[in-house]
Amino acid sequence: MSQYVNEVLEGLKKKAPWESLFIQAATEILHSLAPVLEKEPKYKKNAILERMVEPERAISFRVPWVDDKGQIRIHNGWRVQFNSAIGPYKGGIRFHPNVTLDTLKFLGFEQIFKNSLTGLPMGGGKGGSNFDPNGKSDAEVMRFCQSFMMELFRHIGPDTDVPAGDIGVGGREVGYMFGMYKKLANEFTGVLTGKGQYWGGSLVRPEATGYGVVYFAEEALKTKGDSMQGKKVAVSGFGNVAWGAVTKATQLGAKVVTISGPDGYIYDADGISGEKIEYMTEMLRIDRMSVAPYAQKFKTAQFHAGKRPWEQKVDVALPCAIQNELNLDEAKNLMANGCKAVIEGANMPSTLDAVEFFQANTGKILFSPGKASNAGGVATSGLEMSQNSMRLGWTAEEVDARLHQIMINIHKSCADAAARFGTPGNYVNGANIAGFIKVADSMIDQGLV
Repeated sequence: MSQYVNEVLEGLKKKAPWESLFIQAATEILHSLAPVLEKEPKYKKNAILERMVEPERAISFRVPWVDDKGQIRIHNGWRVQFNSAIGPYKGGIRFHPNVTLDTLKFLGFEQIFKNSLTGLPMGGGKGGSNFDPNGKSDAEVMRFCQSFMMELFRHIGPDTDVPAGDIGVGGREVGYMFGMYKKLANEFTGVLTGKGQYWGGSLVRPEATGYGVVYFAEEALKTKGDSMQGKKVAVSGFGNVAWGAVTKATQLGAKVVTISGPDGYIYDADGISGEKIEYMTEMLRIDRMSVAPYAQKFKTAQFHAGKRPWEQKVDVALPCAIQNELNLDEAKNLMANGCKAVIEGANMPSTLDAVEFFQANTGKILFSPGKASNAGGVATSGLEMSQNSMRLGWTAEEVDARLHQIMINIHKSCADAAARFGTPGNYVNGANIAGFIKVADSMIDQGLV
């Protein structure tokens, strides 16, 4: 590891040692940049790392709202506008009780590199609140979203910052926030992505992240003369990302045998396809906290309470749930069981030591970080922005084709960068370096701003 990287990381740890998620993300990314930093002294000369790890702006605000009983409630809201060197800030809004500024800094930092890899003009940002939409009525969610937007609207815009959905923020929440933005700004503009089909949304957006994960997996397997056809696949989560991944993997001839939730995971030896995929969307609408009902409906399935699916013997693993859901022991178990590829669908779902293990075994198992393989969601958000700007709407086939090509390009960028800087096959290094160079050079071009 270069001395420059070490100095920057030590500075972060001293400044805010409690920001463990952000430090974890920065450590993983900055370590892999050592080859390019040693080859190109201009980045240290221009203090690029010091500037890149500091958000350009971090906005914190309170969100007061009234529940159905007339009780006033207060939550925290944040928007981290991390880097705008290549375009307006772009990144989702997350509503979850565990959201903190640390969470959003880690997600926003990752978003810089992810958005860069798409090839689209989008900077990196992230926002959210510690509000939990689960168990709330539609009226309560609406009142919260409207209050949230009453503060956020002054900081965003189609050429400034374009938020999207994330965990806890789906079409319903985006609709409520967009409606309030439209009222406050007195204009109809593409300020949010993930909108409804009839008012500026893009087809394929809900499933795009999952589709992209599988497209990336297919490209990675091709490097070994293989494909998704006939593969046994473990997927975690059961939200939009998992739903998209299960759907596309099945279309490409794979058999998906697991999905998971906070309460455990489902193993379905017959494969999750057809009406079972449709049931996943029903589960998401009814109860976002449990996958157990799946096993009650489909008797061939088994529910494993309190466990994660990485104990199963599979060919491909797609972690699509949440950060740090795959640890070192599980990584070792997957490889020991003959897993050929671990392709991340969530943001930082593998712990740092698990990532290091996968990197140390690059020749034995394919591993892709989320910033590369889950970029399909933000890429399709970028396509939605383009459609809004042109006042056009593309068919599902057109959007899917563009998404597929973007994921092919991302894979190529990662593979080429990894090889160029002496670590062929290492997608972590490749993704971080390829994303970094584009942003860093743009920062240098634009001066000290």
